[in-house]
Amino acid sequence: MAPVVDYSQREMEIKAFDQSKAGVKGLVDAGVTKLPTMFIHPPENLLGSSLPEDDERLHKVRSLRFPVIDLSGFDCSESRKEIVEEIKKSAGSWGFFQLVDHGIPLGVIEGVQRGIRAFHELPQEEKAKWYSRDFAQKVNFFSFHGDFKVTTPADWRDTLSCKVLEDPASFEAIPQICREEVRRYMKGIDGVMRKLSELLSEALGLGSDYLATTRCFNARSMACHYFPICPEPHLTMGGTKHTDLGFLTLLLQDSVGGLQVLHQDVWIDVPPVKGALLANMGDMMQIITNGEFKSVEHRVLLRPTVQPRISIACFLSTDDLDRPYGPIKELLSDDNRPIFDRVIFREYMKKYKL
Repeated sequence: MAPVVDYSQREMEIKAFDQSKAGVKGLVDAGVTKLPTMFIHPPENLLGSSLPEDDERLHKVRSLRFPVIDLSGFDCSESRKEIVEEIKKSAGSWGFFQLVDHGIPLGVIEGVQRGIRAFHELPQEEKAKWYSRDFAQKVNFFSFHGDFKVTTPADWRDTLSCKVLEDPASFEAIPQICREEVRRYMKGIDGVMRKLSELLSEALGLGSDYLATTRCFNARSMACHYFPICPEPHLTMGGTKHTDLGFLTLLLQDSVGGLQVLHQDVWIDVPPVKGALLANMGDMMQIITNGEFKSVEHRVLLRPTVQPRISIACFLSTDDLDRPYGPIKELLSDDNRPIFDRVIFREYMKKYKL
């Protein structure tokens, strides 16, 4: 029988936690050795699969190679055709793929990882300046997202959120300790985004500039996550299962690992690759491609590590929040009828209370 949760006790824990403005790292710094009840997830949330461990299909799915796509042949016509086919297959089956040789120098990648770690490891009183649950701010530091409820177990992580990064002035709001590192990294992300915009368009059988004309990658924001060392990692999660609501996410993870993707009803580990970026399709991409590209659930399990985990998610989406988006008409036919309604992104974001 599942344990009874005392929600009044959890509500008091959450209130005290929020008022401290110290985040999850503040608990670690205070020497916590047992998880507060607000972080404890039910065991079924932590399962790797609904299939029994001796199931043949389970082992077959786990043995699959996670897609890795090398962009070094982007400017070569023959290599580009192969890249487009790999993207079409990966986006349609996994919804995720690793990108290597994407054009962002390793020094820039390691620099932004150091910068984000440095922010999260600032003294508590320094970070508190940015602590806010006002998600309309261009920059805020928080631990629970806007849709968090007292009935929902909390995830073991802190986040520095940086929004409206298509506006150069927005960078001035970012903490100085990581500002230039973020600026350089986002310049690299812009280059990767332009390549992927063309390649994804071609993978749909459209002109290479098609997705660019829809403005679906014009808005950029970042969620810079820090997962402190957890005293009881088997009882909680770094990120509850979810899909991303935008068009495309580019994720940078460090060597600690823990990210999993749901593939054929089995949670698959995404192996960290030094310098690689992870690309994943969001809900809006699934909508406009009429399901040809998949937005799939993913989550973060915590490892019993000796160092915190860093991940940096860059969300690419539309800058026209009132524009309706629906299945691309060029993809539709009598044999491929629309399976999604048109969506106004501003309304869709309310699902996440953003």
